[in-house]
Amino acid sequence: MRLSSETFSSAKIKYPIAQMLRKIRKAIVPFPKAMLFELAEHGYDSLFEQIVACMISIRTFDETSLPVSLKLFKKARTPKRMLKLSVQEIADAIRQSTFAEQKAARIKVIAEASAKKPLEADFNKLTELPGIGPKCANLVLGIAAGIPAIGVDIHVHRVTNRWGYVSATTPEKTLEQIECKLPKKHWIEINELLVPFGKHICTGRLPKCSTCPVLVNCEQIGVTKHL
Repeated sequence: MRLSSETFSSAKIKYPIAQMLRKIRKAIVPFPKAMLFELAEHGYDSLFEQIVACMISIRTFDETSLPVSLKLFKKARTPKRMLKLSVQEIADAIRQSTFAEQKAARIKVIAEASAKKPLEADFNKLTELPGIGPKCANLVLGIAAGIPAIGVDIHVHRVTNRWGYVSATTPEKTLEQIECKLPKKHWIEINELLVPFGKHICTGRLPKCSTCPVLVNCEQIGVTKHL
């Protein structure tokens, strides 16, 4: 149920973020988990595995990225094993991912660098790797190293701006604003929770506002139609 404009004009939206995230965690139980977190739960939680999987996931749905990553890891899970594969063999293994050849070449470069010197849990070092941007670096730091970092993808960007929790035009600006507001203890889990929440409840088109567990905390910015 959408709040009326009259109610909105006088309502003061509050963001008890810990309570909101608890409600969201309960609401997303029936849905698939965010891909990198799912991999970590199955033991694929090293810096190298997470970096490679995040590379595979770029512009690729989680539903594809997860089995593709597992297919590649059956062949190689470490830099040294990955180096035994040719770029073409890596590309063939991740063929269902977008830009498979380009990603394969970059994975090979990352494997070569990692074989010479183990990856460091450092944002600047990770973003120096080919194809690794702030989102992947932060996700990997959080999942593989337990370092508080926020991975802002399209879902985190859309949901937090729809709430009115932040007001930003790009994921990069959303990241800056969330870092200023969100307690560090929630930095890692916000991506874990808002990815399935954004995919299945607070969707891009026709969000399911009538069943949303945090509707009372949402300004519904940009929402014109909903279920």
